[in-house]
Amino acid sequence: MGTPMRSRRSAPLPRALPRRRRRARSAARAPGQEQSDAAGQLLAPAALYRLMAWLSPSFPVGAFSYSGGIEWAVQAGDIRDAATLRGWLSTVIEAGAGWSDAVLFAQAFRAAAEKDDTALGAVAEFAAALAPSKERFLETTAQGAAFLAAVAAAWPCPALARLASAWDGPVCYPVAVAVAAAGHGLARDAALHAYLHALASNAISAGVRLVPLGQTDGQRLLMALEPVVAASAQRALAAPLDAAAGCAFRADLASLQHETQYTRLFRS
Repeated sequence: MGTPMRSRRSAPLPRALPRRRRRARSAARAPGQEQSDAAGQLLAPAALYRLMAWLSPSFPVGAFSYSGGIEWAVQAGDIRDAATLRGWLSTVIEAGAGWSDAVLFAQAFRAAAEKDDTALGAVAEFAAALAPSKERFLETTAQGAAFLAAVAAAWPCPALARLASAWDGPVCYPVAVAVAAAGHGLARDAALHAYLHALASNAISAGVRLVPLGQTDGQRLLMALEPVVAASAQRALAAPLDAAAGCAFRADLASLQHETQYTRLFRS
């Protein structure tokens, strides 16, 4: 009689029990947990398709015409080669306009996903007030307006109308992309990561033309910035709105100096 008793005690639990426990844990998740879980998985084809289209260089926002002050930095000697361009962009993404954009994106996405018009209006207004120069303001609001117009024409969603009702002023680029992404139910984490990748890619493209650098150097730079982009995106997802502030002062000065630069290829 002893052997059968030991056999019953050591028998594995039925498979249905862990599944029931998983369902119970899933039901007990905090609001927004589903979005976080989805962000850690592969994007659905339709979501990936939208992100690739919206953040492609061919999407009609005119990103190619802006350098974010890199043109002046090259002329001033701050950016001379691939190494100095990497240092410049790392600082911008970690502590400058790229970081602020990441925080604004995360906050705008959250407000749009939760249909909190008051919070959405506050984020949009704060984003417009945050630009440190006339050129930086033009860069982010012109791209924001162009992005909203293109998405409304090809990929309309109710979230765009909610943004227009919540804020009637100029819409900054990260806010526009975040609202569209939330309106289409895209994974927040992946959308923010894709946005910062596009920002880095466009800045590298400007640097490749201005320094100049080779195309392979540009790809090496994009690879080197991968952990910087990932870390900034992760920090921004947990940051409050008032964390959208920068200390990349040389980059801000570059955007101011570019306004009066004699020879110019870019709008900023």
